[in-house]
Formats: sequence, C-alpha cells, structure tokens
Amino acid sequence: MTQPVLEARKLIKHYGHVLALDEADFTAFPGEVVALIGDNGAGKSTLVKTLVGAIRPDQGEILVDGAPVHLASPLDARGYGIEAVYQDLALAPDLDSAANLFLGRELYAVPFVRVLNRRAMRQRAVAAFAELGIELPDVGTPVGMLSGGQRQSIAVARAVAFASRIIFMDEPTAALGVVQRGRVLDVIRRVRDRGVSVVLVSHNMPEVLAVADRVEVLRMGRRVATYTAAQTSVDELVGAMTGALELTNGGQAQ
Repeated sequence: MTQPVLEARKLIKHYGHVLALDEADFTAFPGEVVALIGDNGAGKSTLVKTLVGAIRPDQGEILVDGAPVHLASPLDARGYGIEAVYQDLALAPDLDSAANLFLGRELYAVPFVRVLNRRAMRQRAVAAFAELGIELPDVGTPVGMLSGGQRQSIAVARAVAFASRIIFMDEPTAALGVVQRGRVLDVIRRVRDRGVSVVLVSHNMPEVLAVADRVEVLRMGRRVATYTAAQTSVDELVGAMTGALELTNGGQAQ
C-alpha cells in the first residue's frame, strides 16, 4: 500500500473550553488531490493550521512519509516541502509577478550582498508559469493590475516552486468568475500531475468532485468519512457533512 505523504493521527486542539479538533485524522497520498470538506465550525481551518505548522495541537501525531515530525512553525513545515495558499494570497500588489514568486526567498546577484538578481528571478518565474500553463500579459506587470484568477495562479505557482511534497489551498476559487475558476482548477490538476499532492479546502461541492481524487469529511472536529470522488455525489457529501445521511456508495466511516 502506498505510504501517505502526510498524515495526522488523533489530533486534539482546545481553545479554552471549545474543542476544535477531537482526535482528528487526515491522510494525503503522493500525487493526489484530496479535498477536505466540512460545514462551518467543523474544524477545517484548525486542522490545516496544525498541518502547516501555524498552530500546535494539544495532543496527537503528525507524520511525513511515515515518520513523526514536530512542526513548530510554518518554516518547519516548509522544510518538509509543505506549502499553503490562503484566501488572502499574501501577494504584494505593487511588485511584479516575478518578485512575488520569490517574495521572502529572493535571489541575490552576489552571495551575502543584498543586490537582487532580477534577471534570474524573472527567467525562473517565466519558466515556472509556463510549466503550469499560467498565462500572464507580462511578468513585469504589478500583480495589483492583474485579474483575480491571475493573482490566484501566481500564489499557487509560488507554492509549487518551493513545495516538494504537498500544497494546501484554502478556498482557491471563492472570489473568482466561472472562467477564472476553471483556469485555477486546471492549474491544480497540473500540480498534481507533477507529483505534488494538493489539499483542497472548499465549500464548492461540484468543484470538489470535478478536481479531487479523494474527499475527506470533517464534522465536529473529527474525520467522519472518506470518499473516492468518482464514486460519490454532491448530495452524499452534504449528507456526510451534516450527518443527515448514512454513509453509502464508497463512503467509509472513520
């Protein structure tokens, strides 16, 4: 059986008297798109934050390639090839796409001399965008002048450029139009085809079924079911999220 690239086992997280994660489990395998779904308050954001090192669980275990790891910060997670793309994208609107791709990881012309190697960054940015099929009018254009879909694609490309194992994407199409959503979903497929796993956090069930290979359902702080995307439906996923339907047709109780 294939070894999971990332796994959470029985994670517990309290915020005061509120139990956000109640022995939550999660599994992502190499080269797959796995959707993480759940109603508001199900614990999705807390689970993702623990898996990218933004918060520490009170109890439980996180494993990378089968080995337990301690993620004390997002920098620790990056060291294991784990990246995240959040809804706010964390882009600098006055900088161009090449500068945003290397934001915080700039290339310098001479080691230890803080003179940016803009030419190298531009060349690598052009290659990175082309590899993912991202079309931009000019990599020198400030990202604040680009469309929402183009900005989202740049944020994804930045994560892909530095992620060797897995990328978390939080509602990547929430503020986009139909055409732009389609382009972002296509980029997600291209990332998967490169062998990098993608965790898609989304409320859009048709999009989940369109792009995901597998779906994990979170309810009340714990994983309650997993589905093979090709063997389930929107109604079944919503029923699992709310507890309204019994698990059938490929759903597996946890």
